[in-house]
Amino acid sequence: MKTIVMVFLLTCLTAGVHAQEKYLKDKEATEALSKDVAELFKENKYPEAFKELSAYWPLPQSELQELEDKTSKYQDMIGQRFGKAIGTLKVSEQTISDIAIKEVYLVRYENSAIRLIFTYYRNNNGWVVNAFKWDDNFGEEFK
Repeated sequence: MKTIVMVFLLTCLTAGVHAQEKYLKDKEATEALSKDVAELFKENKYPEAFKELSAYWPLPQSELQELEDKTSKYQDMIGQRFGKAIGTLKVSEQTISDIAIKEVYLVRYENSAIRLIFTYYRNNNGWVVNAFKWDDNFGEEFK
């Protein structure tokens, strides 16, 4: 009985360490996820955006929560500094063969914009979120 309880507890703990639960099927699915997250950022729905990402991101839950907390902390500053959100725009997409995709979106505000960078990696099961970051350095997108 103790062995069964221990196996059950270890299984539960291991399942809770990583947030990822699903895999994206194809490139179109990565594009849809990026677009959805950009729209959620525009609407200041950061918890929902990170929930969408977490299903496909093999990052430990504690690290994901820390990133979400830092983002939420800047919510008021973004509104005060950049003004009202007015839209989203896909800026670029790059690929490395058929194993990696990088998509860059802008969330446009009245006075400036923030950049969202999504990186996806294809493993044996499908596509996963490999990295996500946001910043206000959209000027780096000029070529």
